[in-house]
Amino acid sequence: MKELKELKSARESFENLKEKYEDVETLIEMGYEENDPELIGEVEEALNSFITLFEEIRIATLLSGEYDNCNAILTLHAGAGGTESCDWASMLCRMYQRYAEKKGFQVEMLDFLDGEEAGLKSVTLQINGENAYGYLKSEHGVHRLVRISPFNAAGKRQTSFVSCDVMPEIEEDLDVEIADEDIRIDTYRSSGAGGQHINKTSSAIRITHFPTGIVVQCQNERSQHMNKDKAMQMLKAKLYLLKQQENQEKESGIRGEQKEIGWGSQIRSYVMQPYTMVKDHRTNAETGNVDAVLNGDIDLFINEYLKMGV
Repeated sequence: MKELKELKSARESFENLKEKYEDVETLIEMGYEENDPELIGEVEEALNSFITLFEEIRIATLLSGEYDNCNAILTLHAGAGGTESCDWASMLCRMYQRYAEKKGFQVEMLDFLDGEEAGLKSVTLQINGENAYGYLKSEHGVHRLVRISPFNAAGKRQTSFVSCDVMPEIEEDLDVEIADEDIRIDTYRSSGAGGQHINKTSSAIRITHFPTGIVVQCQNERSQHMNKDKAMQMLKAKLYLLKQQENQEKESGIRGEQKEIGWGSQIRSYVMQPYTMVKDHRTNAETGNVDAVLNGDIDLFINEYLKMGV
């Protein structure tokens, strides 16, 4: 049923594109026949609408990875910098939530840890929708913010860092063996605002995998058992992807670097003072409209990253 839905969606998009193309042709023919310069504006508007949809469909054809059509699990961790970095993590969380809304994706918050004064120390979102992982995999890396800090009484410019980890929600049963002695399972109280199932028992789960240092957490589900199942699913997916990456590095003779959340490791910079600019350091894509980006307009960066791999 999922595959059928995806195929129907692809066909509808193509039919819509075809219709827009025919609209442009019709308007051009009318313009010539009636010799009406006022139709030029309508032609330009119809053509821009066609080009926008054409680009969306073209980008979607680049999502051919094994798990590109999966839901995405996105985790943000504030770097060094205390309250400032925690505030930056909450800003990025909002940005991805807004992006998901614009794409028609659904968002679930699997886990979060509030900052001591403001913002978030960490947060894990599950973003559900067709090709969610394919689009959001480009966001994996360190994001850097430069601004005059609202938490600094001296009004000085401050630089903050947040790491973003993105993985697919792999629903199939992965062939990944995890020995009991390799993991530690901790339970803790959910950090939500309360409600029927939250804050009353220690139902949230944290699993630490000793050989790799991977830590996964889940507090969203209704029971400890469900949180444990979800966390184990996330751990298996991470270990599976790690194994795939190691195999690719062996084949290519390249060793991937584990980068710290700090200077020199960022994939994108968001500068709010002394000028406004968001720049992706991998593709050199940039825009001066920081507010739009922080409101979820990140297609420019995602599309350029996907085109880079062609």
